[in-house]
Amino acid sequence: MKLPVAELHIHLEGTLEPEAILRLAEQNDIKLPWPSLEHLREQYEFSNLQSFLDLFYTNLAVLRTRADFHEITLAYLRRSDAAGVRHVELFFDPQAHQERGIELGEVIGGIRAGLKEGEERFGITHKLIACFWRHAPAESAMEILRTLVAEGHDVDGIGLDSSELGYPPILFQDVFAYARANGMHVVAHAGEEGPPEYIIQALDLLKVKRIDHGIRCLEDDALVQRLVKERMPLTVCPLSNVRLRTVNTMADHPLKTMLDRGLNVSIHSDDPAYFGGYLDANFEAVKRELGLSTSEQATLAKNSIESSFLDEAGKSSLTAQVDEWLAAEGQDR
Repeated sequence: MKLPVAELHIHLEGTLEPEAILRLAEQNDIKLPWPSLEHLREQYEFSNLQSFLDLFYTNLAVLRTRADFHEITLAYLRRSDAAGVRHVELFFDPQAHQERGIELGEVIGGIRAGLKEGEERFGITHKLIACFWRHAPAESAMEILRTLVAEGHDVDGIGLDSSELGYPPILFQDVFAYARANGMHVVAHAGEEGPPEYIIQALDLLKVKRIDHGIRCLEDDALVQRLVKERMPLTVCPLSNVRLRTVNTMADHPLKTMLDRGLNVSIHSDDPAYFGGYLDANFEAVKRELGLSTSEQATLAKNSIESSFLDEAGKSSLTAQVDEWLAAEGQDR
């Protein structure tokens, strides 16, 4: 039995595997700068977040049709089912597709079809979150958000991603206020490369219900105390942190310290096709390098479920499954 988890920090476009990128490029007649699979794979060494984003945005040009979005969503769900994911709150970047002339309805329609088929086939429940680029003007995010609301697109919430340094959350205060006023869940990336102050802004100005990443909170003891008191979720992505050099090695990762401090931290895979593994690989890496016990792994899983936007019945059901896993594994291993 795989440890049942909720995956809350996962970018659909970041699940595009190299083989799928080249196949879709040929299928959709897209010219990429990579002449071969080997050449493409050579690009997957990153010095920082921006070096990853440059490759990420180049590759997603292969996504053109509703069928493409359906296909990659289902492929992610098939792989995440094998990793133990029972609920997903999937991110997608509407600006990345709209600027290429692809209508929102095509993108969202394809993703939703994939999510629906994935629930039928694998039993994975889901929500869909539109993430806005922080490096783009807030007016761009607001325009798309107003369109999402006006046209009644099936989106459960919004997030904030892309380049963090130099783009504080305060820039998007009005966007998040509009989303909240229209009944949407709100989350934001903060405290990955950006300072603890970005986490504070996301909490106080954007009024988010989750912080994506948040590892730099440990630099501010008062912030840590607040996060513990409020049980504010922090969706941490260990393999991503190492590959993007925000943490030197997995042995240096602050996850165990965050657990020991009482933070509501959970594990996720971010952009698994680029960072070396899906959710099960992230769990294996921290278990191996940080010596996590089965009870600590269960805590991480329960935190992910508690931090989701599932209703209480859904949370209770998944939490009971974690208890079953823990009983089967033995709590002292």
